[in-house]
Amino acid sequence: MSAGLAAAAALTLALVGCSGTDSPASGSQSPEAQAPTATAAATQSAQASASAAATDSALAVAGYQVGEIPPVPLFALPDLGLLTASTGSLTPDLTTGLTSRPGITVSPARCDEAGNLNGGRTVVGADGSVVTSDGSSSLVNDGEGAAVYDDGTVSIVNNGDGSGTYDDGTTSIVVDTDGTGTYTDETLSVVVGEDGAGTYDNSATGESIVIGGDGSGVYSTRTVSITNEGDGSGTYSDAETGLSIVNEGNGAALVTRGAQSVQVDAEPLPPVGSIGSFPSIDAAQPVESCGTVITLEDGILFDFGSAEIRADADATLEELAGLLNEAGVPAANVYGHTDSISDEEFNQTLSEQRAQAVLDALVQDGVTAQLEAAGFGETRPVAPNENADGSDNPAGRQLNRRVEVYVPAF
Repeated sequence: MSAGLAAAAALTLALVGCSGTDSPASGSQSPEAQAPTATAAATQSAQASASAAATDSALAVAGYQVGEIPPVPLFALPDLGLLTASTGSLTPDLTTGLTSRPGITVSPARCDEAGNLNGGRTVVGADGSVVTSDGSSSLVNDGEGAAVYDDGTVSIVNNGDGSGTYDDGTTSIVVDTDGTGTYTDETLSVVVGEDGAGTYDNSATGESIVIGGDGSGVYSTRTVSITNEGDGSGTYSDAETGLSIVNEGNGAALVTRGAQSVQVDAEPLPPVGSIGSFPSIDAAQPVESCGTVITLEDGILFDFGSAEIRADADATLEELAGLLNEAGVPAANVYGHTDSISDEEFNQTLSEQRAQAVLDALVQDGVTAQLEAAGFGETRPVAPNENADGSDNPAGRQLNRRVEVYVPAF
């Protein structure tokens, strides 16, 4: 019970319990007649208090409404083709100067088609292609689909049935025939199990994700913890801000920050989606990167439904501006993307406004590169907005709500 509702209940009990001294003939109402009026006023006051708290941004997770718990994000595997790609003329500072961390991902960009930017994410379950040689490497093929590739640095074993191994001394991948497998590099460990379950641990960002495969999941960083029990209930806590949210799964959530506590209406948490399966080892066909893409989740930049950059995002954009200048980037594109919630016209406009807002902030922070902004609305998702059964996929939608700064190779 909230403090306001508790006060209303206490006031009701006090009024009902007191005895009146004025008679009805005197023109005053009896205590029994007074009580409902006073109770209604107190209840309205409590409801008004709860309503005011429900709009208090201090009680909300950045980018979400009061009482909303962000979804446990699904994780995507690195693009297997880019593991064997040449970095071409990429400036190393672009991938080492800005470290990926929660809400920000820095990765090679893959441009297979004109205008199609892939920020290092893999479409899980996509069909692979045959491993080939580039003249400086060896390829042994048994004629039945199995092959072994080795160029002295990279070793790929393709068993011909989708399973196999990849190793380049830093990154190791093991893929099984049923789509399960493991991926490890210097900072990242990914395990994909059966029934859509899996784990993700990133020592560079401090992120950890556990997908249960049964609708449950856990996401944690060095300060934030999100738990989805899979039955509509779950919790959120942020050690840095002191914000805590408990969703009971019955339409209500208790939001607490410091001494302030309020109960608000909240939809039960939707189940966490499944990871799917590893792509076939055949997908490790070398692909040359066309640049670098820096992906920023909308939640670290904007409040819910807004295109105005949040004050605490200034430091991130200032750091990004310094990085672009230090690397001598001559040109970059800022792309805005949304999920499929709301209509297409609204999403298109919002994506354009957010891309322009980031561009303006970078210019204000002194970026010397020639910048262009564009919005693509909901047309270029990197994850499904809906699950295979047609149900909502909030974790996928979270990945789709993003702003990308694309730096072509130079």
